[in-house]
Amino acid sequence: MKVKFKGGFIVECYRKGELLWREDVHNIITNQGLTHILSTELAGGTAITTWYCTLVESNTTATAAMTYAVPVYTESTAYDEATRPAYTETVTDQSCTNSASKAEFTINATKTMYGASLVGGGSAATTKGNTAGGGTLLCYAKFSASRAVVDDDILQLTYTITAADDGA
Repeated sequence: MKVKFKGGFIVECYRKGELLWREDVHNIITNQGLTHILSTELAGGTAITTWYCTLVESNTTATAAMTYAVPVYTESTAYDEATRPAYTETVTDQSCTNSASKAEFTINATKTMYGASLVGGGSAATTKGNTAGGGTLLCYAKFSASRAVVDDDILQLTYTITAADDGA
């Protein structure tokens, strides 16, 4: 049996209450993320109880070698919330999602967004822009196109990951 994980982000941008754009993009699950899943589920490793959502403001291609300490991308910290928004998930039928409790970012500057990721663990996972806390970068997705945002835009982020036997 082979297990296949598949994940994706939906990011919606609202300006003055109106949907401005929507990005629906599949992600890579990093080697660091896969190792964490195997460690916690099969080898008794320490689980990460809360994951956090990030936005990315650099035009960075996704690679499996990305890590929390060296994500290669530049995380955007240009939002009003004091910390990274938590990923508040529910699990049903081989799927985990935060669609009932989307992560929300209130943008506070003119920026261009290029992607999103999910991070957790370590000593500073809630800290915007942190890469020194020893955490885990579970996954990353680069948007299909750059996305412009301005002060007071609201970005709502949904992340869904599924696991299934690949039939092989």
